[in-house]
Amino acid sequence: KNVLDLHDYGASFLDWVYETILHKRVSIQLISSTHCDPCMYFNLELRMKSYIQANGSNGKIGKAAFIEDWGTKKSAVAAGEASFSVTFEWDDSMGVPGALLIKNHHRRQFYLKTVELEHVPGHDETIHFVCNSWVYPTHRYSYDRIFFANQYSDLIWMISQAYLPSSTPKPLLPYRNQELINLRGTGSGMLKEWDRVYDYAYYNDLGAPDKGPDYERRVLGGSQEYPYPRRARTGREPTKTDPNSEKRLCLLNLNIYVPRDERFGHIKFSDFSAYAAKSIGQVIRAEIKAVFDRTPNEFDSFDDVMKLYKGSSDVPKQKAKNIRKNINLELLRELLRNDGEKLFKFPMPDVIKDNQSAWRTDEEFGREMVAGVNPVVIRRLEEFPPASKLDPNEYGDQTSSMTEEHIRPNMNGLTVKQALEENKLFILDHHDTLMPYLTKINSTVLKIIKIISIEPKIYATRTVLLLKDDGTLKPLAIELSLPNKDSEIYTPAEDGVEGTIWQLAKAYAAVNDSGYHQLISHWLYQLIYLRDFHNSVMKFVILYRGVAVKDPSQPHGLKLLIEDYPFAIDGLEIWSAIQTWVHDYCSIYYHSDEMVRNDSELESWWTELRTEGHGDKKDEAWWPKMNTRADLIDTCTIIIWVASALHAAVNFGQYPYAGYLPNRPTVSRRFMPEPGTPEYAELESNPEKAFLKTITSQLQTLLGVSLIEILSRHSTDEIYLGQNVSPYWTLDTSALQAFKRFGEKLKDIERGIEERNKDKCLKNRNGLVNVPYTLLYPNISSNGEVGLTSKGIPNSISI
Repeated sequence: KNVLDLHDYGASFLDWVYETILHKRVSIQLISSTHCDPCMYFNLELRMKSYIQANGSNGKIGKAAFIEDWGTKKSAVAAGEASFSVTFEWDDSMGVPGALLIKNHHRRQFYLKTVELEHVPGHDETIHFVCNSWVYPTHRYSYDRIFFANQYSDLIWMISQAYLPSSTPKPLLPYRNQELINLRGTGSGMLKEWDRVYDYAYYNDLGAPDKGPDYERRVLGGSQEYPYPRRARTGREPTKTDPNSEKRLCLLNLNIYVPRDERFGHIKFSDFSAYAAKSIGQVIRAEIKAVFDRTPNEFDSFDDVMKLYKGSSDVPKQKAKNIRKNINLELLRELLRNDGEKLFKFPMPDVIKDNQSAWRTDEEFGREMVAGVNPVVIRRLEEFPPASKLDPNEYGDQTSSMTEEHIRPNMNGLTVKQALEENKLFILDHHDTLMPYLTKINSTVLKIIKIISIEPKIYATRTVLLLKDDGTLKPLAIELSLPNKDSEIYTPAEDGVEGTIWQLAKAYAAVNDSGYHQLISHWLYQLIYLRDFHNSVMKFVILYRGVAVKDPSQPHGLKLLIEDYPFAIDGLEIWSAIQTWVHDYCSIYYHSDEMVRNDSELESWWTELRTEGHGDKKDEAWWPKMNTRADLIDTCTIIIWVASALHAAVNFGQYPYAGYLPNRPTVSRRFMPEPGTPEYAELESNPEKAFLKTITSQLQTLLGVSLIEILSRHSTDEIYLGQNVSPYWTLDTSALQAFKRFGEKLKDIERGIEERNKDKCLKNRNGLVNVPYTLLYPNISSNGEVGLTSKGIPNSISI
């Protein structure tokens, strides 16, 4: 209803009717955090009885007060904030309020941002409630909504402080316990938008078995054969054919259950809608032009691809700027950009912005393994030829057929033995990941739309690289493997057919890397699964991949074997800053290991995360025990790192590098051409066309580029790591000081990144494409930059 970010006048009118005619208003009752009621409240509604205990431990509840002037306050055209007054009856005998109950007797929901209590009898300070929650009408809930102040006021010591669950004021404890029960839900029934339940389910909605056997999909999770993390439970009906599978929503239906408070706010949703509208326009425009092309679903040359980004009649920058100043509708403001982006044209990806051919160089191909969108896979080669961990009884001997003769011409005078001893050989190895699935992948027909389909032709690839003296990585050979066939080895070449074949070999490797990036690096390890906690620790990952060795004399206790490794260098600094901040914050409240062990809510959270969220792996030995402060600090550091910095590193570079699909193709549609075939003849006569007919098709490119453009953008209301959404998130001086130190450290890291990016000796920081590595630039000093900035670490994942 707010697709244009307009105020919901229908809801306002209904509110006015309910307020003035039906006298149904929004009421608030304060609950004391210091004074208990000695008796039960038999006169309360049935819905409240779940909060009441007979032992008199419940905080006193004040009289209901009503929000004033709701029906008479004027609203702006665009959605926004409004402030209202409430006057409470409250005296010294009630103590200090620590919670409030709110009942919405209107017909529509509203978003409650904050409540500030002033002039509380016997209490000089303003009491802040940071709510940030949608409050639906009372008939939508089986309980009353309750909010707690973020500080506990101690009447003896006259201080306000945050507290651990074990220190919850006794009068508030029954209310808090009931609120936790409400959030867990009952485990049954279909969840609606007003539900606030966080529950778990298997991935049993991947197929549509009612359409026939071809649409059946396995359930992920709940079995030893297909272990998987849990998704959020929605409670949709089971399919008719398979009661263990849940019905799917229609393709464009965005009404997937997520607790309303976790959904996009109106600004973010307006930005998202604008991005989607813009992308649809870009795709339609390009496809209409393609109808009149001789090859409607193919790019014929690299110039043909460049037409996606060049040209277009644009609104003049100054005119667009003036229009943006005079409109408050976020969706329209986003469509009328004045930063150079063209209307109905894809923005120019960074990788071709400065130089349209540098992406094809071997140096850039290697650089993107340490400074691109998937810099978390490359590892040191420890034996040659590369070995396989696949079961030889099932897959045969999968040891690489690469020999020293293949790579010797490009080894800069080194032997393989010398290069291994000097830690000069590295590998991008997707062989074992892809090989078990190649037969099925290469026999599948993928339908893009009903009249257009593709048949993938994918290899399992190994790419071996040499670390040069200048810190760059030089590809030595690429191995392309298929089941039950001898693998093929390709080595660098620049000219003629050999040069085009080498470009194709790099493209096949990039297809593997693109798929692994989206399914594993970006989706599995970042968005839904911390894998095992050891493999999420920044230092462990770097050591595990062999790209660093322990060295107490070095920063962070590690020596990087690839000294110019932008992701690792910047990432270790961010990791260290997060770890210090978490240590400082947790130490304020947990003074000993015993306090961690005695925190019942912490124990319940950790048990639920392990046994419910990751039930198939709950008994693995690598889970921290959560018995010590170190366990708590390490766990919180990992979660923050994964959901902020690591996600930023593998997400926001998608469009800058893959927005130009020839650089990171997502699929290959035919195998390497063999001499004597028509495909090989085309390779000789028209190498660009042959290359483009091998990788992603035009329509698939348009759809893929549109999606990653949306994913790579920062929204207008982005909150970055080190920033906070509310000035009242805490009043604890120690916590505020620790957070300030964290922010200052992030600013120091920003300055360090800027300096490194200016250092011409660090060739991997910018590369021949002249794209500075800023994916781990915190951007805490952001001056309102939005869109495709290629920098900034959001405070959390939001998509």
